[in-house]
Amino acid sequence: MFANVPGARLWYEESGAGAPLVLLHAGSGNSALWTHQMAAFAAAGFRCIAYDRRGHGRTEVDPRSEPVAASQDLNLLVQELGLDAVHLVGTAAGGIVAFDFALSHPRRVKGLVVANSIGGVQDEEYQQLQRRLRPSPQFDALPVEVRELGPAYRASDYAGTERWLELHGKQALGKIRAANRITWSALGTISVPTLLVTGDADLYCPPPVMELFRKRIAGAKSVVIEACGHSAFWESPERFNREVLAFLAQN
Repeated sequence: MFANVPGARLWYEESGAGAPLVLLHAGSGNSALWTHQMAAFAAAGFRCIAYDRRGHGRTEVDPRSEPVAASQDLNLLVQELGLDAVHLVGTAAGGIVAFDFALSHPRRVKGLVVANSIGGVQDEEYQQLQRRLRPSPQFDALPVEVRELGPAYRASDYAGTERWLELHGKQALGKIRAANRITWSALGTISVPTLLVTGDADLYCPPPVMELFRKRIAGAKSVVIEACGHSAFWESPERFNREVLAFLAQN
């Protein structure tokens, strides 16, 4: 299905009924990667919505349109679907969109789950940390599955790795445009219930980096999923779904 927003037609799909839950995909891939979550979250009583951001999947963009923040498109989609407040689950770059939306529209967020995400924080000290973790150009030269899937998963599930690569496709991996300047001080204003998830083999957001976020977001909870890289939702979907649903049930 398509939702018409200024300058684009956003492709989305939904399943289930109940409290609305929006899934925000990573920079590599599109909404089809949420295949392990859609049915599980719908069965748990949520109206589960996944959509393709501009430049991804089946979303159509007018080439004459002006660039917009990804969180603005999310707000337009929420309005188009007649929703009031939603739960957000964002992975990697989708987590940046989730943070940005929560900063711009806090009353529209019932629960916030950010997984395997560098968060888009602009503080220089944090930027330096990220450059040390992922030195360029060496890191960028690695195959995408090496960067974004943990070695345990790649060693144990060849078919899953191939399917992930198939869905990953050839996406234009531009930077996420945010409506806010995301900083530690800005994240400190978030007051909605927040769950942070990462994998113990995540090259972007290893557990010590996730801890930086947990310390700055009041009341945030955190989970480390063993033997997972940068795509915990795909590499360990049963554990990921269980942790997310348990968190949402409490909020």
